[in-house]
Amino acid sequence: MMTNRQYEILERLPTVMEHNALWKSVGWGEVDPEMTECSIAGSVHGVVAVCGEEVIGMGRTVGDGSMYFYIQDVAVLPEHQHKGVGQLIVERLLADIEKRRISGGIAFVGLFAATGKEVFYERFGFKDHSPDMTGMFAVLK
Repeated sequence: MMTNRQYEILERLPTVMEHNALWKSVGWGEVDPEMTECSIAGSVHGVVAVCGEEVIGMGRTVGDGSMYFYIQDVAVLPEHQHKGVGQLIVERLLADIEKRRISGGIAFVGLFAATGKEVFYERFGFKDHSPDMTGMFAVLK
């Protein structure tokens, strides 16, 4: 458990209800609860940020748990943003990745930053690797 002022970071995955409420609060739209449940179940690790009794942030990692990791769903309620909560979430996720990666081996950690949030992730060592590498994805509907 990690604290910062009135915030606590708990080592657990968000519930479906918590995930979907945070997802919606940051403007990512609606997500199907069944899909959320399956997605959360496939997580490598997760944390939630709480203020009092309320979950006000989350983050999780997915991947193979040893070499490839993807930071997913870092979200903080808008009224709690810019108070260090996101930083605590990402630091906790990266610390867990450090523990899980094979000793002496590398860990490839990817993420997609929301528009305007690139600078936030750069402080943790994330950077745009183009033109040598290009992040690509497909959305299947």
